[in-house]
Amino acid sequence: MAVYTALDENALTSWLASHEVGALVEWHGIHSGIENSNYFVTTSRNGVTHRFVLTLFERLGADELPFYLSLMQHLAQRGVPCPAPMADASGALFSPLAGKPAALVTRLEGHSISEPTAAHCVSIGHALATLHLAGEGFRLEQTNPRGIGWWRQTADHVRPFLDDAQKMLLDDEIALQTAKWDASIRTLARGPIHGDLFRDNALFICDDNAKDGGHDSARPQLGGIIDFYFAGCDAWLLDLAICVNDWCVDLPSGAFDRTRLEALMLAYGRVRPLSHDERDAFPLALRAAALRFWLSRLDDLHRPRPAQLLTPHDPMHFERILRRRRDEAARGIDRNLDRPPP
Repeated sequence: MAVYTALDENALTSWLASHEVGALVEWHGIHSGIENSNYFVTTSRNGVTHRFVLTLFERLGADELPFYLSLMQHLAQRGVPCPAPMADASGALFSPLAGKPAALVTRLEGHSISEPTAAHCVSIGHALATLHLAGEGFRLEQTNPRGIGWWRQTADHVRPFLDDAQKMLLDDEIALQTAKWDASIRTLARGPIHGDLFRDNALFICDDNAKDGGHDSARPQLGGIIDFYFAGCDAWLLDLAICVNDWCVDLPSGAFDRTRLEALMLAYGRVRPLSHDERDAFPLALRAAALRFWLSRLDDLHRPRPAQLLTPHDPMHFERILRRRRDEAARGIDRNLDRPPP
């Protein structure tokens, strides 16, 4: 999240009136993230305070938004802890504000975790598998917006900014993913994916039960999963790989923390066991997930957009992770991490 579009209080007040959520009390920009303009909004109605997140979409068009907002609505109605979109008086889930399509969603309780324990990873693994199963039957289809076609296009944009070693890495990985990933995903379970379930896109209400980090610890209370605006339809395994590449790694090195990795994978597998084909494809999915975020961070670094508030991310982090996942794939990775020990 970021702030690219400034808001006028009168325009915001008028826009909120059509949503019947009460009178505006306060609002301010959210500085984390990089894609859209986001604000915390507090209103009051009949003496009751309500808290929301307002998003002005900077890249997504009105034709794309029904998928994201309807998916959030679908998941929230099925008990997945995620923001619920607020319809206006006409029933629309988004409408123009300051020249941009805008949506209001419920603000979840909790805060993000910068240093997750194994207990946090148990909660996230369980939640992600639950999200995948809850997405079954969702009526809308949308290709993953950060899928292999986007990888190739973005690689062309960022290649001039890379040194020779980085170009070799990028070209080799693009060639391998082009040859193998499209074919692999045809055999894998698929449906709506979150596409960006990093540790800053999950909120925890309390950490008191996360102290010991063991697999059998009581799960910390998950306030919810946020920021669905990279969602699409793809292999669920890719979503799992995106998740473990963030929640289960040592940030300075990109190496897996095996305790956290096993905790998340086992928790996921208890809700939705992986198939044999998924376990075989997991090393490739981990590399695909690392490539996707290396490319997006390179693109954000070298082709930035102006923003009033912006927090850039270091692309070197995912270059390190990609190199590690390639090395691990060459040496062979344990494909049975979702199975409990004997």
